[in-house]
Amino acid sequence: MNPAPPRSDTVLVVDDTQESLRFLTDTLEAAGISVLIATSGEAALQLLEHVVPDLVLMDAVMPGLDGFETTRAIKAMPAGAHVPIIFMTGLTESEHVVHALDAGGVDYLRKPIVVEELLARVRVHMANARQTRGSHYALDVTGRSLIAVVDEAQVAWCTPTAEKLLQMFDPEWSRHEHALPPILRGPVTRLFHEDAAPGTTTKIEVDAGRSLELIVVGRSRPGELLIRVNYIDPLADIACLQQHFGLTQREAEVLLWISYGKPNRVISEILSISPRTVNKHLEQVFEKLGVETRAAAAAFAVRIIAQ
Repeated sequence: MNPAPPRSDTVLVVDDTQESLRFLTDTLEAAGISVLIATSGEAALQLLEHVVPDLVLMDAVMPGLDGFETTRAIKAMPAGAHVPIIFMTGLTESEHVVHALDAGGVDYLRKPIVVEELLARVRVHMANARQTRGSHYALDVTGRSLIAVVDEAQVAWCTPTAEKLLQMFDPEWSRHEHALPPILRGPVTRLFHEDAAPGTTTKIEVDAGRSLELIVVGRSRPGELLIRVNYIDPLADIACLQQHFGLTQREAEVLLWISYGKPNRVISEILSISPRTVNKHLEQVFEKLGVETRAAAAAFAVRIIAQ
C-alpha cells in the first residue's frame, strides 16, 4: 500500500482584482503551496465554513465587506481564530497598516509585491502558526486548566480542561467566546492591568471551603497573559485521589497540592508539616503511582480530578 502524499500548505487569497489573483496564485503554486481563491470578503467567510487554510492573504480595500471587516469576522470564527492573516496594501495607504493589525492581521505586504518577500513572510507565519498549534495541543493533552487573555478579559484561547471548569459557573460559556465568565472578569482585569509577575495568585471564594485560584504563569507573547485556573475543593478531591490511587489521606493531600502547582515549602505551611515530611509522603506517592517526577504525578492527579 502506497503511503498518502504529504499534505501541502494551503493559502487563501482574498482579492477582487483578477490580475492580483493570477499573480499570487502562480507565485504560490510555483512554490508548492496550494491556493484557494475568494474574490470578496463574503466569499471568504463562506469558504471558511467548509475548509480552513494555513494562512490568508487579505486585500485591504474591496467593495462590500472590506479586508478589515472580513478579518474581524474570521477572527470571531472558532475555525479561523488562529489562522494568520497577512494584509496586502498599496504603498500610499500607510494608514491601512494600523487598521490591519488592529483587525487581527499578523503582518502586511506593500504593493507592488516582491515575490521573495511574499514567500518568506508566508512561510514564516505558517511555521509560527504550526508551532503555536503544537504548543496548544501539548497543553490540552496534559489536562492543565490554562487560559490566555488579551485586552484585559478577552479570551485568546484556553485548554479544554479550563473550558470544562468555567462551564461550572456559566454553562453556556465555551472557549470560543471572547469574554470571560463574569466570575473571572474583575480579578483577571486587575491581573492584566497590574502587569502581574509569574506566580502572582488571586483567590475567588465560591462558597464554604471551595474557591477558584488564579495563578499567573507569564506572558506567552506581548499583550497576552497566561493564567492557570484551579478549582479548589479539597475534601472532594482528596477523597477522589485516595480512592483511585490507594493513598493515605496525607499522601492524597500532598498530591492534591502538588497538582495545584504548590512547591514543598508552601505545602508544608498549608498542612503544618515539615518540608522533609512532605518529601517523604511524595516519595510514597511516586511509588504508588509508578512515576518518577512531580510533573507526572500532578498530571495523573489532574486527569482523575477532572473526570
